[in-house]
Amino acid sequence: MIFRQLFEPVSCTYTYLLGCQESGQALLIDPVAETAERDLQVLGRLGLTLAFTLETHIHADHVTGALRLKHLTGSKIGAPELDGLACADIAVQEGMPIRLGSITLHPLHTPGHTATHHAYFIEADGTPAVFTGDALLIDGCGRTDFQGGDSRALFRSVRDKLYALPETSYVYPAHDYKGRTFSTIGEEKRANARLALAQSEEVFVRIMADLKLPYPRKMDFAVPANGLCGACPPRVPAEFAGACEPHDQG
Repeated sequence: MIFRQLFEPVSCTYTYLLGCQESGQALLIDPVAETAERDLQVLGRLGLTLAFTLETHIHADHVTGALRLKHLTGSKIGAPELDGLACADIAVQEGMPIRLGSITLHPLHTPGHTATHHAYFIEADGTPAVFTGDALLIDGCGRTDFQGGDSRALFRSVRDKLYALPETSYVYPAHDYKGRTFSTIGEEKRANARLALAQSEEVFVRIMADLKLPYPRKMDFAVPANGLCGACPPRVPAEFAGACEPHDQG
């Protein structure tokens, strides 16, 4: 399997490229609109064709590049079935593996950051890994105060599903704000400041309630845009207009 971890610095978002050497096809997990052309350049250098994109959830901090990439390449769009997106070509469900050549991803419904959040587990070349979206970050987790967020649901998602994976599984999150690129399930179980096994559910709920995080700057247009797979709504602030191009306007 060909693997690349790509970074968008404004929202500190990781996009993951997984390519099948045998078929020459690839997928992208959590693409960002502003870096769609960069992603295609990377695919071109690797001799890969984009087959589809996958979302872990409807993001509030950036506009997805899914629709832009579909317009540029004809790729399909995958998103959790629970989101009910009319623009999605692939309805992601736990228990229904996603296959692309030699690549098999196993979706895991991991609610808590959002109600419909999914992570993706893979075991390639004998190495397990999980793309955790915002459910589990390196030494942290995503916030739970909007989009159907639920701290108790997130606690259970991490403990019952993500921490049930092999401890050697690499953890590849949707974001990191300190320059870190990966962790492992074992490391997070031992040392995650919010979700280590030594932490109780009640303490975790209090931690999340006391975060007092600022309102996401892009949320008011990013959430509706991502509900349309990247088609921006009207009146996007000028400073964020780079996320939108004429062919993205739906």
